[in-house]
Amino acid sequence: MSLPIHAPYGSHGAAAHRPQAARAPDAITMAALIEGLPDAVWLVDAADLRVLVANAAASRLLGVPAVDLCGRSMAELSSTPQDLCFWSEVAEGLCEGIVSDTLVQRADGAVLPVTRSVCRVAHDSASGSAGAVYVVVLQDRSAERQAEERHETLLAELRATLESTADGILVTDLAGRVGAYNQRFAVLWGLDAELLTRRDDDALRDWMQRSVADVAQYTERLAAIEQAAMLQTSDVFKLRSGRVLERVTLPQLSRGQPIGRVYSFRDITDKLAANQRIEQLSHTDALTGLPNRRLLTDRVEFALSMAQRDGSSFALLFLDLDRFKHINDSLGHHFGDRVLIDVAERIKSCLRQVDTVARLGGDEFVMLGHQADAAGAEATARRVIEAMARPFMLDGLSFTVTCSIGIALYPNDGTSMDELVRHADKAMYSVKEGGGAGYRFHLPRKDVDLRTRMRIDHAMRQALAQGRFRLHFQPQVHLTSGRVVGAEALLRWHDPEMGEMSPAEFIPVAEESGFIVAIGEWVVGEAVRQAAQWRARGMRLVVAVNVSALQFHKPGFVDSVSRVLSESDLPPQWLELELTESILIQDAQEALTRLEALARLGVRLSIDDFGTGYSSLAYLKRVPIGQLKIDRSFVDGLPGDDSDVAIVRAIIDMGRALHLQVIAEGVETEAQRQFLERAGCDLYQGFLFAPALDAPSFERLAAATLPAATRPMRLVSA
Repeated sequence: MSLPIHAPYGSHGAAAHRPQAARAPDAITMAALIEGLPDAVWLVDAADLRVLVANAAASRLLGVPAVDLCGRSMAELSSTPQDLCFWSEVAEGLCEGIVSDTLVQRADGAVLPVTRSVCRVAHDSASGSAGAVYVVVLQDRSAERQAEERHETLLAELRATLESTADGILVTDLAGRVGAYNQRFAVLWGLDAELLTRRDDDALRDWMQRSVADVAQYTERLAAIEQAAMLQTSDVFKLRSGRVLERVTLPQLSRGQPIGRVYSFRDITDKLAANQRIEQLSHTDALTGLPNRRLLTDRVEFALSMAQRDGSSFALLFLDLDRFKHINDSLGHHFGDRVLIDVAERIKSCLRQVDTVARLGGDEFVMLGHQADAAGAEATARRVIEAMARPFMLDGLSFTVTCSIGIALYPNDGTSMDELVRHADKAMYSVKEGGGAGYRFHLPRKDVDLRTRMRIDHAMRQALAQGRFRLHFQPQVHLTSGRVVGAEALLRWHDPEMGEMSPAEFIPVAEESGFIVAIGEWVVGEAVRQAAQWRARGMRLVVAVNVSALQFHKPGFVDSVSRVLSESDLPPQWLELELTESILIQDAQEALTRLEALARLGVRLSIDDFGTGYSSLAYLKRVPIGQLKIDRSFVDGLPGDDSDVAIVRAIIDMGRALHLQVIAEGVETEAQRQFLERAGCDLYQGFLFAPALDAPSFERLAAATLPAATRPMRLVSA
């Protein structure tokens, strides 16, 4: 009902309403009657359809003082076409009452939903004449409408939530009647359209029961869930379609009491397949499909438990392909992978069903022979070697791949997997050192050497970090003049626990572990700094340093030598690097390139232990070497051993022919020195003149051999 607040009493004016005053006593009486009612009420004169009185509730509802409502016509107060139509019918005597939901408009423009009730009531006026009024009652439905809207909003949000989840949701009451479900539930269970529209709970339950693979288990489990109203549970079952569903069940509560149950269904088929694949990959090699180290460990542990229980034995065979790197380098890793797959199949064909072959990585395989003795292990190794000897054929290319096999037996060669694998690995490397393509049993021996080497390796690293290494210098003497012209820098080490360590003990360990590179860099740096100090004091001596193969072939070796010389301000010709023949023949072209770079730098180069290697004269002509050092093994027999005499003379003559200086090491007797001098050797070093000395002692000894004019004015300890 529209309320034009500022309008006067319609178009009739004040005079037109004077008859209302005559009925004032009636209005007052009626106003008193309706004032206490909670709903909005006003009385309408049946004769002219104008408001006679209105209560306070009507004033609050419409936002208009009750006095301003009096005199308004129903045409003014009507808000909808339905109201206008009704009051028109009332005016024509066609209608006397109505109950309906409609809208009213407040003075502030807000529209309120109400339930409107209108009825005609006859009465006697104060003057005694009969009359009638219409009683209009309006019940405000705003709160109810807001509650309904909130409810609809909550339902929409709930519906959207159910549909947005990846799980299928089914809501039932305690009797199992379906309250709601989402589309994901219908998809997971494959519900057809007819079943969805029919809303038949029994048909739905029957469909679900017929869809599972194990009907009895499903039915039993569902019955247990329905009997326990507060049960929270999760279980997994399989559908006939092959999909696997996880069902989570939760009670639906209202004020703490169960009123139903919510089932959520999740398809975990792919998850289970992925987990199974992950589990498979965690135990198998991705390339060959063979067991990996983890699965091998499990099976070896099982074999150990069986052997400990019944006293049996078993064998572990470690296989490594010979020169497999050549295949990868020449034909590519993809081709190499195909070869490994073929190798795996050949090995499997040689084993019993109870045996295991695992790939540890690269081209390494381990075979576990259950309840196998030495004869059984040897028979297995022979079968594998024969299988590998058959030609491989890939992409039209025919080739042969051989293997080396090491064998360890339980319990003689170890009582754990680590021991057995380590010993089989050692035996395999023994085969490789003998040329490969064979097998060998582990030869039991004590592991004292291994533990000692580990102890030495650790102590070496600590010694370098803590500055415990030192250099001694053995004089290199001119055979004719007796003058000290150079020194060989030799490494010395005193360990607090192991005492004085011989280079023969720790250098091989350093070479095996690769730590010789770090030690070698320290030796070069210290030797160059010492030579620079001597040169600054007037002693111009060539300092010789031994270089390992690992150090020489390390990238950046030439640059590191150049940097040390520059930092110490030592001219390169006062540093001599002693190289073994093995260094020269390993990757000869690369070695020649580095030697030429060192020669351009100005560093002197010498071949150490000459005659014990395999270098050819043709190669010696190409390398920029300035000196040959005769190995002490040829000097020991001089001058009585004819073979040593012939070899030493040949080396000296060859040195002269190539214009190389020749120095002999290990000279301990005067007879040896005299022979070398007569043979034309240039320099010598050895205990005959002096052992390796610390820097101050060497400096004093060397200074004594120099001509007086070239001796340093003052000797200072280095």
